[in-house]
Order: sequence, then C-alpha cells, then structure tokens
Amino acid sequence: MLLSDLTIDKAEQKPSCESYDCVIIGTGPAGLTAGIYTARARLKTLLLEEKAVGGELVVADIVENYPGFPKGITGADLTSAMEEQARSFGAEICEVGAKSINIEGDNKIVNTTDDRQISTKAVVIAAGTESLKLNVKGEKQFTGRGVSYCAQCDGAFFRDKEIIVVGGGDTAIGDAIFLTRFAKKIYVVHRRDKLRAEKILQERAFSIPTIEFIWDSVVAEIKGSKTVAAADVKNVKTGNVATKKVDGVFIFIGTKPNTEFVKDIITMDESGYIITNEHMETNRPGIFAAGDIRVKNVRQISTAVGDGAIAGYAVQHYIEKLETIKK
Repeated sequence: MLLSDLTIDKAEQKPSCESYDCVIIGTGPAGLTAGIYTARARLKTLLLEEKAVGGELVVADIVENYPGFPKGITGADLTSAMEEQARSFGAEICEVGAKSINIEGDNKIVNTTDDRQISTKAVVIAAGTESLKLNVKGEKQFTGRGVSYCAQCDGAFFRDKEIIVVGGGDTAIGDAIFLTRFAKKIYVVHRRDKLRAEKILQERAFSIPTIEFIWDSVVAEIKGSKTVAAADVKNVKTGNVATKKVDGVFIFIGTKPNTEFVKDIITMDESGYIITNEHMETNRPGIFAAGDIRVKNVRQISTAVGDGAIAGYAVQHYIEKLETIKK
C-alpha cells in the first residue's frame, strides 16, 4: 500500500497467511529498509504499522541530509519511494500494531493489536519513538487544542498567531523555522543558554526576525479556556515567572522508545532503548532491533536505513542457519 492508498478499508489489508519468515514491527526508514532486504532475499515478509506508514518520517516537511537528494525531499515522498520499493519485492504491509511477542522454541508469535497471532521465524523491532511530554498543568487538557507535538500536522492552524516552541535540538529548531510559514511570532523556550541543534539550523533560526529565544527557561503551565490562550514561562536560574499570551505550544523535548510491548523479553537500557550488537541482534535469538528504538549515538534517517540493512541481512543468515540445523 502506497501513501496514496491509506483510505483502503483495514479489513481488506489483513494478510492472507498468518505464517511468515520475518515480521517487521514498524515502517519507518529502518523497518522499510529491513523489509526491502528480507523480501528481496525471497523471505516471506510482513511489516506491521499501527499508525501511518513511514512513522515520524512521513510528516517531515523537508529532508536535507539524506544522501542523493541535493535539493532535499519531503518525508512523504521519501517514505512513498521506500514503501513502493519494499512492496515491489513482495513485502506485505498491514495496518496493525504489535502488543506482545511470545517465544515458542525457534518460533516467535507476534500478538497484534487486532487480536491475531502471527507466527514467524524472525522479528525485527523497528517501532521507533514517541514524543516526550512536559507533564505540566494544562498540557494534557489542551493537547489537540493548542498543544501539539507535530509542526507539519498542525502548523497551518496557527496562521498569523503567536506560539511557543519548547526545545533546543534539531527537531525543535527545524520545526520552529518551518512554523514561520504560518505564525507571526515564535518564542523558542529552552532550559539552557545555548542550543543543541546543528549549527546550520541555529544560523537560520537566529537570522529570522520573527523567532525570539527565551533562554534558561521552561514552560511551567499552559492556560486557556477552550483552547490555549497563554503559558507561564519560568526562568530556571532566577525563578521568575512571566506569562506569554500565545495561541499554541509546540513541544519538542525529546523522545522515548516504543518498547513497552517487549519490556519483559528484551534487554534494554535504563531509558528503555533496546540493546543490540553490531548485527542488530538482541539478547533473544531471532529477534533483532533497528533504528531509533535501539541504543545508539546518532538517530538520523541515514543511520536508521543502515540499521535496517544490517538487520535484514542478519535475518537472512539467521534463517539460513536455522534451516540448516533442522535438516
């Protein structure tokens, strides 16, 4: 299914067979790349995706640091090309998630969110991450009513409005720049006195007059009636609190891995990221992890693709070895 086919009834997308050589959980760059490799190796491959095909990549306005696209490419276009390529080799994609994995000897049983069981020889966990929350008063109340975690999804709702962007990393600064297309004023609230974003993003942001930086500060409370109307911004050094009249608060303070469904069977670090070796192997034979979900220093599209390729290749060798032993 290509991105343009997302309206197809989910009942029509259920795979005809409940037994696969490889099940890949997640369809971001790591998952789709793993699927390309395993399907191309003629392994019967199923990719599971509870949300949109492409994961966080699909909402990226412009991708400038992925090799081969000197003028950049939208996340949706890059996702669509990857998806088409995976399908061209025979990979199937099903719009359901995984809620647990059972291990039965050499077999793995993936229990899906629509209460099916899928038997497979190998699993690649590439479920990515989700946005961290501020956990301040008003955040939950106004989520979807002025509080957002996705600039590309919600930016157009804030045309000619004043907004706050929380964070100082690549995502926060990149999305603050993107939001200047709509908002007339953007306050970037960062708890430190300097940014963590790439220098090129910093230079762009500092050159835009409609972006104002509020250093050494955090959003302490989000206020409003039916929608966001203001936010209390607290200086972490002085303790002073200032109320900013804004129509929206975009929060980009980091992510957490979507690993809850395997926390009892896979070894992770203290933050919940999956520990693998250089072959993307976890502590469980036949279960691999790739992309942002695993312990690594750099989380970028290019590194996710690399992880996916290694995982797909490792799955091939694992299954070949498994079948040789059984003979």
